[in-house]
Amino acid sequence: MSELSIGKEEYLARRRRVVSEVEAQGARGMVLFGSTSIFYLTGFAFLPTERPAALILEPERASLFVPRLEQEHAEETAFVDLVRTYPEYPGERHPMRCLADFLEELGLGEGTLAADAPGYGSGWGYEGPPLDQLLSGVVIKLLPKLVERHRMIKSPQEVRLIRESARWGNLAHALLQEYSRPGATENEISLRASLEATQAMVRTLGPTFEPRGGEGASAGFRGQIGPNSALPHAITRNLRLREGDVLVTGASATVWGYGSELERTMFVGRPSPEQRKFFDLMLALQDLSFETIRPGIPCAEVDRAVRAFYDRHELWPYWRHHVGHALGLLGHEAPFFDIGDGTIIEPGMVFSVEPGLYVPGLGGFRHSDTLVITENGFELLTYYPRDLESLICG
Repeated sequence: MSELSIGKEEYLARRRRVVSEVEAQGARGMVLFGSTSIFYLTGFAFLPTERPAALILEPERASLFVPRLEQEHAEETAFVDLVRTYPEYPGERHPMRCLADFLEELGLGEGTLAADAPGYGSGWGYEGPPLDQLLSGVVIKLLPKLVERHRMIKSPQEVRLIRESARWGNLAHALLQEYSRPGATENEISLRASLEATQAMVRTLGPTFEPRGGEGASAGFRGQIGPNSALPHAITRNLRLREGDVLVTGASATVWGYGSELERTMFVGRPSPEQRKFFDLMLALQDLSFETIRPGIPCAEVDRAVRAFYDRHELWPYWRHHVGHALGLLGHEAPFFDIGDGTIIEPGMVFSVEPGLYVPGLGGFRHSDTLVITENGFELLTYYPRDLESLICG
């Protein structure tokens, strides 16, 4: 086992916890269609398309059901007991009917069967029947959030992978800042920084390193340049950097499927007094978030404290989103630092912290840092400079 991977024993422990809950619900097993859940429980990272894939969990066995094109891939990388394939989608016999046959063969054709969804789903042209139309003797009990709840608390090894991601995201961001000069386009800057950081990552970590779901390190702007940075979820437009632009960045790296989140507000040249004002307010918002976050309180309390700052400083015209979100295998996971999320913060949870200000015509102002909750507070996993003077380019 590589130091930068999840080992078989951890996958088995995850499955035991899930199966224990499934049995407590009176089900004989569980069918999981979600690709993230399948990876979390088996280590099998794959491209979900129109072709159905499923993991079948029983008390003493885990089986993968995949298209023929994934057979060797699954057999090589998945920690499971059995891999069963079907020819192709839609095929002469629909894959969901093949899955029903397989469940019958496993002895799961009657009684109660848990599932994370009624059937397979995909936006890639897929159509197909739900499980309960194919197994007349089975009662399907939907448990769509079961695995997601388990993913909220990261193991020490998961935190180690996220910490490693933050390390290489930091390098990618440093290169991004170095190459951010007036006249350069966002694509050339991002591609250059991401390539160089990934090359350094691969050389340093060696032949045992596996991203498992990504391609290494990356950094970019995603269109958040100049006035366009006032759009929190802008998309890349290949904009050219100009003197006076506000830049909102993003950097990360994928390590065995896990990522981190590092974002900074930078400036092309010296910021104007108005830009400096909103930068300072944004920094105060993030500092307040850090002061509030601790184990044992609801996630909502963090957002509530930040909202009070918006009230005091009359900043609501510049508000667009909550304070942050959990992350790990996905860029956004539950729970959320949101006024509507009462989830209690626990040690092992990993969050982004990213309250922002978005001023139309001027720009966006947002830092994002990744932290892990500890027994007494939290530890920052990202460590790129946050102060204004360190974030001036050009």
